[in-house]
Amino acid sequence: MIPLSWYLIFAALLFCVGLYGVLARRNAIGIMMGVELMLNAVNINLLAFWSYLYADRLNGLVFVAIVFVAAAAEAAVGLALIISAYRRRNTVIAEELTMLKG
Repeated sequence: MIPLSWYLIFAALLFCVGLYGVLARRNAIGIMMGVELMLNAVNINLLAFWSYLYADRLNGLVFVAIVFVAAAAEAAVGLALIISAYRRRNTVIAEELTMLKG
């Protein structure tokens, strides 16, 4: 059986990669990919703790399903906004998308 600490270390590394992707990227699609990586790291943590602590109940799986649904909704809405912004400005660089600034 794989120790819990390995899952937590892997999830922490995945979260750090996602955080770096959000902070270092200029492209809006790259930023969204970083957010998705961070949500997947959260899912790994939820599943790891559920498996080691409460494997007899379904609470952990319900939380993971909720995070998956939230991630899918975020991806759909985010991509729709990016496509709309690209049609108006012909760019997906986050710093150049200043449509809401006064």
